[in-house]
Amino acid sequence: MTETVASDPSQKPKNADKSSLSTVAHLWPYMWPADRPDLKLRVVYAAFFLVVAKLVTALTPFFFKYATDALDGKQLDVFWLPSILLAPVMLVVGFNVARIVMMGFNQLRDALFASVGQHAVRQLAYRTFVHMHKLSLRFHLARRTGGLSRIIERGVKGIEIIVRFTILNTIPTILEFTLYAGIFAWYFGWIYVLVIALTVWAYSWFTIRASDWRIQIRREMNNSDTDANSKAIDSLLNYETVKYFGNERMEAQRFDSSMAKYEKAATKTWTSLGWLNFGQTVIFSAGMMTCMVMSALAVQRGEQTIGDFVLINMFLMQLSIPLNFIGFVYREIRQGLTDIEAMFDLLNVPAEIHDAPDAKPLDAREGAIRFDDVSFYYDADRPILDGISFEVPAGKTVAIVGPSGAGKSTISRLLYRFYDIQKGAITIDGQDLRTVKQDSLRAVIGMVPQDTVLFNDTIAYNIRYGRVDATDEEVEQAAGRAQIGDFITRLPQGYDTQVGERGLKLSGGEKQRVAIARTLLKAPPILVLDEATSALDTQTEQEIKAALDIVSRNRTTVVIAHRLSTIIDADEIIVLEAGRIAERGTHRALLRKKGLYSAMWDRQREASKAEERLRAAHEGDDLGVIRKRPNPEPAQ
Repeated sequence: MTETVASDPSQKPKNADKSSLSTVAHLWPYMWPADRPDLKLRVVYAAFFLVVAKLVTALTPFFFKYATDALDGKQLDVFWLPSILLAPVMLVVGFNVARIVMMGFNQLRDALFASVGQHAVRQLAYRTFVHMHKLSLRFHLARRTGGLSRIIERGVKGIEIIVRFTILNTIPTILEFTLYAGIFAWYFGWIYVLVIALTVWAYSWFTIRASDWRIQIRREMNNSDTDANSKAIDSLLNYETVKYFGNERMEAQRFDSSMAKYEKAATKTWTSLGWLNFGQTVIFSAGMMTCMVMSALAVQRGEQTIGDFVLINMFLMQLSIPLNFIGFVYREIRQGLTDIEAMFDLLNVPAEIHDAPDAKPLDAREGAIRFDDVSFYYDADRPILDGISFEVPAGKTVAIVGPSGAGKSTISRLLYRFYDIQKGAITIDGQDLRTVKQDSLRAVIGMVPQDTVLFNDTIAYNIRYGRVDATDEEVEQAAGRAQIGDFITRLPQGYDTQVGERGLKLSGGEKQRVAIARTLLKAPPILVLDEATSALDTQTEQEIKAALDIVSRNRTTVVIAHRLSTIIDADEIIVLEAGRIAERGTHRALLRKKGLYSAMWDRQREASKAEERLRAAHEGDDLGVIRKRPNPEPAQ
């Protein structure tokens, strides 16, 4: 699968325009939501009030012109104003009232459009979140969580900017320029329109070229920021490992190296912004100076009044606002597009596992599992499973053992359909997993993994995760059956105790019991135990095994085991080696074969005996120290 998110920034310019148009096309359904006529109506009203505000804005300078002419002693005759309003004081009042009305309409526009922008932010963020859960395990194993969270964070922030500026600013700014061009042509002649048009063209051309140049710097800054955030989160998630090896300085240097790149790119961003603003000022000032000189000469010739000179100045000053806004809008939209390109790239990554068009819910009446000549590989040149066939009858327990890398855990992932197999079939009660709905498949399987990762919430929340609608009594019953109920009730906050990031406030055995309680609450007909006790000490292992025996009672159970002592009672044991079934049978039958399983059993027994001898020796040393300890001094 081609990874598009981490593409090289240097390759972006070739398809920048195409990418921008594609991104805007992706955004359109959120800007004009088909299922929300009320939001569409808000967009229409907002656009209407904006147009009215632009018309009022175009009329405002005339009040200033007439006030100037009136103060200069000119006799006014304005057909669209009553004579009572032509007094200088009334014209000044009218000028300020028009400005207030203009601002009121603009604020009303913003208020109407606020819910539209926020709805777009929410919907796209929601869609991205849902899509991330649809992507395959292969995708998530290859990605950094910190980098993904940063991409989504920046993308969400860019959505509102683009939605707001695209609908409410770009088209109205063009409308405002058209109004001003018509007014100048009518009052002062086309030469003024030509000067203004050349100014706008030069201003826009310079803004676009400079902004495109700055976009590349922005991408470099974003990439450095993503890299720094990924390293920071990765380091903090592995806090204990960093401490174990004393690598705080190395982690700080790695983070600082990424931040140095960010610092350089950010500095270039602000420096380039300064040059952009300076260039825009030079271009517009040149155009404004030309128009003002032309008007001043016309006043000297008696062709224009002082009011006309003021009117031209007012129009040019007002034109500078949308003109400057064109540059601002273009920069913001391009930068916003840059920020959300990666988010849309994520949305364009196809889900590897799909429900078939005619998929039906899984009907797990008994829960019998069958692997029929299954072959699977992550990479074509590295096969994992090769021609695997076995059955797990309903209500029975089958254990899968073998050396590391033999493909044991892959079987559990295939059973959950995290991946699709390349050959063969996996069925439950005769139904091929590829023909049933994924949610119905995962609803009938319970998993107790080796490494139980809990949510950073309460114990009750983590147990209830097995069935979110469970009552408090059902949660407590599940905890009791998992042999952790007494431990929880002894805690000061009981079931409301926070477990910490990934459950690190609990011991390994406690986390496993929470996972068992969670699975008990789910009450699935099929159970998968993926080396659920391999990381625990012997005593805890026996306690957890007792709880697991309760869980697996009358359930179809697949046990992926490292410690053979935990699966001697299995109905069948399958021994994998290099992706193939090397041996199969009961515990006793496999020992009699004197093959791979027997050799593994003997090695583990020797290791257990050596561990017991070492422990006994330590206990003896401790006892000797106690015996040799001198008597304490008698109390005085």
